[in-house]
Amino acid sequence: MSDLNLPVLDLSLLDQGPQAAARFRDDLRAATHDVGFFYLTGTGVTPELEARLLQGAKDFFALPEADKLAIENVQSPHFRGYTRVGGERTQGKVDWREQIDVGPEREPVTDADAPDYARLIGPNLWPDAQPELREIVSEWHDHLTGVARKLLRAWALSLGAEESYFDRHFGEPQTLIKIVRYPGKEDPWAQGVGAHKDSGVLTLLWVEPGKGGLQVQRDGEWVDAPPVPGAFVVNIGELLEYATQGYLTATNHRVISPRYPDERISVPFFFNPALDARLPIIELPAELATQARGVTDDPDNPIHATYGENALKSRLRAHPDVAAIHHPDLAAARTATP
Repeated sequence: MSDLNLPVLDLSLLDQGPQAAARFRDDLRAATHDVGFFYLTGTGVTPELEARLLQGAKDFFALPEADKLAIENVQSPHFRGYTRVGGERTQGKVDWREQIDVGPEREPVTDADAPDYARLIGPNLWPDAQPELREIVSEWHDHLTGVARKLLRAWALSLGAEESYFDRHFGEPQTLIKIVRYPGKEDPWAQGVGAHKDSGVLTLLWVEPGKGGLQVQRDGEWVDAPPVPGAFVVNIGELLEYATQGYLTATNHRVISPRYPDERISVPFFFNPALDARLPIIELPAELATQARGVTDDPDNPIHATYGENALKSRLRAHPDVAAIHHPDLAAARTATP
């Protein structure tokens, strides 16, 4: 794997004694300071679970259009459910993919005085024609939550903080799983999903074996990040960049559509704090603090300290149709913002 454009880290080193664990933490800190992306092996996810997830995804996208549209996200004020091909946007441009979005199962917030981001809280939409999908996604969610927590504890120690730093400040995690299908296109450079940074803390991406298309921006150039058997592609989001004042970096990435008639299945898992959580800025050791680059200043994409504000910003941009139907006040306010 020496020809890969991203570093490869083995999570199982954390269980192989103090020296191996320290080496993993050093490599983790370096990878996310330098690149913001890496491959992660040793997660304990079995090939059997991967196969079930892939088959569940393929079965869902093979459903009749009517069954998929029965749970279309325009029916959900919480941006859950199915998004048809072309139904999501990145930086205002149409992404060529279809997907189902799954978040925490919760009751909607009815308090009129709740912050705007509380509108993201609510139930999921599940396909009646495929009841087994919910069980598969639940198992995937629980395993990856454990992986994410283990990673974050290692990050905390690598940054000179207490191991429990993220546990203490996260609250009840606001997770998001997207099961995505990229249909093939004739254009070899078609936008599967446009260049963007993730808005939260941590993303664990599983990609169908043998399916390329993911690209990461390194030193101003786009480099390929093909899937590695048994590995996840991991990247940090804007909130972790904020908490480290730019010592760790959130990195632009995109997906190029596969060439027709091929297709590509991927499943990103976003592990983020509670919507009302504010991650305190980590007091880095002096030798690390001098290397902090500051938080990216992008007037078109401000990074907020409260996670819910970041999450709502992303949802409103990505799904203007849902915003217009269910949140016209927020849609109007966003349009009015220069």
